Amino acid sequence: MPDPVPGPVRTAPGPVRTAPGPVRTAPGPVRTAAGWVAAGCVLVGTAAVTVAVAAGPGSLSSGYVSEAGITGSASASTYRMGVFVLAAALLSLAAALPAALRIAAGLLVAGAAGAVLSGAVTCSAGCPLPPFEATTPADLVHAGASIAAAGATVLAMLVVGFLRPATAALRRVARGASVVALPVAVLVALALLTVGRGALVGGLERLLLVVCLGWGLVTALLLTRPRPDGPAALRPGTDRPDASAAVRPDASEAVRLDASEAVRPGASAGVRTGADGDRESAERDERVAGSRTPV
Repeated sequence: MPDPVPGPVRTAPGPVRTAPGPVRTAPGPVRTAAGWVAAGCVLVGTAAVTVAVAAGPGSLSSGYVSEAGITGSASASTYRMGVFVLAAALLSLAAALPAALRIAAGLLVAGAAGAVLSGAVTCSAGCPLPPFEATTPADLVHAGASIAAAGATVLAMLVVGFLRPATAALRRVARGASVVALPVAVLVALALLTVGRGALVGGLERLLLVVCLGWGLVTALLLTRPRPDGPAALRPGTDRPDASAAVRPDASEAVRLDASEAVRPGASAGVRTGADGDRESAERDERVAGSRTPV
């Protein structure tokens, strides 16, 4: 009997599954509320401190900002209120950050603690600092707390800017702010040690505060927006779209061979793939051919 001729194999391609694009997930209600609170506190605290500095013994362009809060100043209460509100802004911003940025959140909490201490402990007239002026313990505590608050905020910028779990928008804002804030912070420290109180240190201090407050405001507003998530194919628990999609249960029936159509050992090609009627006809012809006795 001649060898069976292979029958046609169905190769109709099914639909190809492609990876869905990035989706945007809304932050939780607690984080969203914390972001709005942080943005509001930055605005209110900045306004209060600005009014206090303008009405204080110094000016908006010279002297230390902390001079507005010295005991006996008409603007002392406004200044302290503004500093405490800014501390609340740092705490709210820490609460609004994603869980993956817990290092930055911890730095912001430390900065908030420094701001609270800075507002609670006031400096003496002129806020004198070493090595050019005689200081009191309160002056040192106030200055140390203020420096710690600003330094922790700048470090938080660096963490957000260069740590991968942050979104692209958060990284861009943090990197832009840190490019300005980090050199200015270094210049403030050098000026305190080499020049002392004056217009140079006062101007650099104000620039550093503006950068920190601007970063906090923009970051808080970004955290209230939906955040892009990764593609579904790259998230745990989802199927990766690849060549195996053709044999998954949800693939098209046209690209899978039914179990009943599997090739059976010893069967002719006519009984492999085809409609039910064709299979019965081929089997009947095979039985008739096998019953014949060669002469």
